[in-house]
Amino acid sequence: MHKAKDNSVKAILSEHELFAEFLKSFLPLEILSDVSSSDIEDVTERLISLISEQKDGDTIKRVNLKGNTPLFVITIVEHESKVNFRAPFKMLLYIALILDAYEKEVNKDTPVTHTKNFKYPPIIPIIFYDGDDEWTAEMNFLHRTEMSDVFEKYIPKFEYELIKLKKYSFEDLAKFNNIVSLFMMIDKLKSSEAFYELGSLPKEQLDAINIPRHLKELLVKVFTVLLTRIDVPQDEIKNFMEKIDERGVSEMIAAGVYSVQETRRETREEVTREYEPRLSAAIKALIDTGRTISEIAALMNMSENDVRGLVPN
Repeated sequence: MHKAKDNSVKAILSEHELFAEFLKSFLPLEILSDVSSSDIEDVTERLISLISEQKDGDTIKRVNLKGNTPLFVITIVEHESKVNFRAPFKMLLYIALILDAYEKEVNKDTPVTHTKNFKYPPIIPIIFYDGDDEWTAEMNFLHRTEMSDVFEKYIPKFEYELIKLKKYSFEDLAKFNNIVSLFMMIDKLKSSEAFYELGSLPKEQLDAINIPRHLKELLVKVFTVLLTRIDVPQDEIKNFMEKIDERGVSEMIAAGVYSVQETRRETREEVTREYEPRLSAAIKALIDTGRTISEIAALMNMSENDVRGLVPN
């Protein structure tokens, strides 16, 4: 399991330019189409620091919409494959906390919440889930309450938005054609096979994603954590990062694929050297039974040249 602070989703939530793109891409509401980084304020520490179970991946953003109407966005990041069934209740806690703090803010000079025309701000609860299992927690707090069919009118009812990363293929994310889609593609790179899948996307599709210069340092940090996580040696990572400024997205991904391939090749060579005597003995025994080199290669999932190199003299 990797912590939220170590991945690209945390980068999206902490960098307001990325967060604005995230809202516009995954919550296609007309009212959010003009949101920019200058409209976003992180109020996480001020609002939820007193909740003991608040995690590194929980954030609250205040989005100042046109006309000075604030919107609050709660984002909970769930990395574990085990589904968090307390999610609806946790969202309810955060919503109550936001509304209470908002009341105190607007009542600072005049108690406007006591007037008939006062209205509370809208809140969008979001869960970002990049686990492998299906998300089976209730989406509406109403259905998490006993006898909801009898007491429905008295129970808070709201749904949270579920962003399930596994639902989106690399091709789906590339179609967004923005920097936030690149960070989300990076978060999907949890194996060498995923690297090859991403690298197989059309070059022109990858290079259409523009990386603003001021975000390249953040991209370097995220990529460094990723390559370290899949055991690419530090000297390979250093060589990769030194050239990142010169590369487009397709070249960057291709270089990452190369680093992974080199790591796997070196690992295979180390394993081969360690088990070479046993492999040679096994190959000799198979030859003695009348097996051909090609049959042995297929049986042991090796190339014929590698098998021949291990045939005892």
